Amino acid sequence: MRVLGVELKGSEANICLLSLTEGLFDIPDCRVRKFTIQDHESNQCMKDFQFAFAKLVADYSIEKVVIRQRQLKGKFAGSAVGFKMEAALQLSNDIDVALMSPIQIKEAIKQNPIPLPFSDTGLKVFQEPAFATAFAFLSIQN
Repeated sequence: MRVLGVELKGSEANICLLSLTEGLFDIPDCRVRKFTIQDHESNQCMKDFQFAFAKLVADYSIEKVVIRQRQLKGKFAGSAVGFKMEAALQLSNDIDVALMSPIQIKEAIKQNPIPLPFSDTGLKVFQEPAFATAFAFLSIQN
């Protein structure tokens, strides 16, 4: 199964592509590490974001997009732009989206620890939450 972990932070969607085949995890090369919305008030920018994301999903044969869920209120609440981006992904006909809370992610990784240090993955530091989200989802699907 090939999934795309997503962390929405500000006006950026940090992503990590991860696959699980016959019990082996793989981090395939991906042409994009993050998507950025320049003008969240522009309908065209939101449509471009949705189109670019759907194109990536189709090009890499991604079966599931897993978004790290954000709090609605409080100290660590998500931004309005992030919720707009989440809605754009969820409403896309071509993308199968699942949400995972940080608690679910933490519990899944506790049950199935990541087998190597993050620094050995070759990913950028800002991709770590997206990687953890994808890993947690795949580990509970296995």
